[in-house]
Order: sequence, then structure tokens, then C-alpha cells
Amino acid sequence: MKKLLIVLSVIIALIAAVLLFIRFYPSFGGMPSKSDRKEYSTRTEYYDGKKFIYPEKWTVESNIEDIRISSKDTSPVDELPVSTPDFSLADENNVMVTWFGHSSVLIQFHGYNLLCDPVFSERCSPMQWIGPKRFSEPTVSVKDLPHLDAVLLSHDHYDHLDQQAVKELNAKSDIFIVPLGVEKHLERWKIPENKISTVTWWDKLNIGNIEINCCPSRHFTGRRLIDSDMTQWCSWVIRDDTYSIFDSGDGGFGGHFQEIHDRFGDFDFALMECGQYNSNWHHSHLFPEESANAADIVKAGTVLPIHWGAFVLSNHGWDDCPERFTIQADKLGLNVVTPHLCETFSPDNSANYQNRWWRDFT
Repeated sequence: MKKLLIVLSVIIALIAAVLLFIRFYPSFGGMPSKSDRKEYSTRTEYYDGKKFIYPEKWTVESNIEDIRISSKDTSPVDELPVSTPDFSLADENNVMVTWFGHSSVLIQFHGYNLLCDPVFSERCSPMQWIGPKRFSEPTVSVKDLPHLDAVLLSHDHYDHLDQQAVKELNAKSDIFIVPLGVEKHLERWKIPENKISTVTWWDKLNIGNIEINCCPSRHFTGRRLIDSDMTQWCSWVIRDDTYSIFDSGDGGFGGHFQEIHDRFGDFDFALMECGQYNSNWHHSHLFPEESANAADIVKAGTVLPIHWGAFVLSNHGWDDCPERFTIQADKLGLNVVTPHLCETFSPDNSANYQNRWWRDFT
């Protein structure tokens, strides 16, 4: 009996230590308070008082199967080609894009600089000594970026919300635009409240002539064991009078794609999540064919497949996502650009960025 009590005491002490660590270690971020939850309930119908929800009316079960076509490992053996970006190519008359790998993208939109889901750390993890490690390194860091008019954060998972990048970007960016609940993480990391704008699905925010629209996706959130869906997730529509961009964020297939198109019309350019999928979490990540189908639903003139090329978060071949995506996109007649990592390119000059370069690497 005495030994049993000792064992139980040790187990309880370990559990208490883990819970305290999760609560006080800064990278886990903050938690919405009771008053925060009350406010969220007044701002959106997609919140049940405790958690954010994806409505049943948009639930669509796709018949796409996860058929692997790549025989390559989950991370490349060869060193991938990584370019040096040229941010000076952008001006008020054009749209330039630089994809840093995974979902980190700089959009230079008619003179405005918008950075989406920046992750520059070596690992997408609360601790930099454990967790998924990069297999491709950006050729630039936060300090090399131009001044930013806004940072857009689609949700709070570690592969999209990087504490170190956020802290460094505080001096680089005018504002952080985040879905409800994500502001608690930024506040924990000492980002001034007047530099944080919270939005929920169908909210609109203007930066100069640019319109930022927070839109739905079918996903989930959480940075610790006890905070599942306590913050919202989203996709983005970025547009002005002459040009429109859709960033899908993370998420599975659903009726929200058609709803977004119904509200905003055709898109000139779309960034579509197409990697880190798995049959075990099919509802929260698109299979590549579904991603191409979704790009077709929103009627994107040019499409960039993202959410690959940096971290291993599933068990498919590292090149399976772009290969499957482009095969399906070709069937649909989509115009797909596949620039090198960190290559600054123009979506309107797509013919120069259609080399399927991953086929040359093992």
C-alpha cells in the first residue's frame, strides 16, 4: 500500500508539473477569459460559448481517396533549390508574391506588404529542441523583410503561428490581423493591443485601398492539450477594385468554398493548402485533388499550391502534394504556378513559373 501511494504521488506530481509547464511556458500562448468568450458570442454565430464551430450546412463529404503516387521519403534527400527573393520588384502597379515554404507567404499588393502565417523558426514546436524540423531553410529572416503593412495569421497551430517570428515582427509590422482568440497569444508575447485587430468570419478590414476579408475554413485550433477550438481559424480574401486573392488557410473540403465564391466572385490568384494531409484527419486538411477542386470552385485564374516544402507533418512523400495537385489541376484546366522556394514572382506572369522542379529531386 505504501509503495502504491508513493507511485500515485509521483504520478500526480508529474501531471501537476506538466500542467504548470503548459500554463506558464510562453510559447503555449494565452487563453480566452470568461469576458472574452462572452464577447465572441456577440460577434459571431460560429461560436457556441466555449468553442468555435464549422456549421453543419457546409459539411460535404468528398469521395476523393488518399492514393499515394510518390515513392519518395517524407523529407527530401537532396537539398532543395531555394532562391533569393527580390522584394524591390514590387510597386503600386503590380502584385508580387514570395513563398518561403509551407504557408508563409509575402504578398506585395499594389504598394502594400502583407505577410501571411510567417514561420521562420527551425522547428514548428513550442520548444526548439524537439518537434518537426525544417528540411528547407529560407534565404531570408525576419530582419530582411520589407516594412509590413499587416501580418495575417490564419490560426494558432505551430506551423502557422511562430512565437519568435511574431515577436521579431512587432518592430516590422503596423498591425497583426487575427481571428478571434488568437489575440490572447499575441498579448501574452507582449504585442501591444493597439497593434492587434481581431476579426471573425465575414468581417472586413481596410488597409488603405486594400480590403482584408476574414472567411471560413474547415479546420480546428489549439496550442496545448486543453484548448481545442477555443480560438477561431480562417481563410482570407484580399482585394481592391482591380485584383482579388484567396488564401485558403488550413482546412478540409466543404461548402464554404462555394459560399466564398458566391460572395466575392472569381479570383485572380489563389494560394491553396495541399499538403500534410492524412486519412486520419481528412476533415481538417485537403487531399491535393480536393485542393485543386476547391481552386476550381472559387474560379482562381492562377493558383499556387502551398503547405508543403518545409516541414514533415504527415507520412506522405514530400513531393506527393504538388504532384497530385498539378495532375488534378491539369485535368481541370487550372493555371498553376510552382516557383522555387523564396522566389519572388508575379502571378500575372505565370508562364515563367511553371517548372515542376520537384521532379528532379529525390
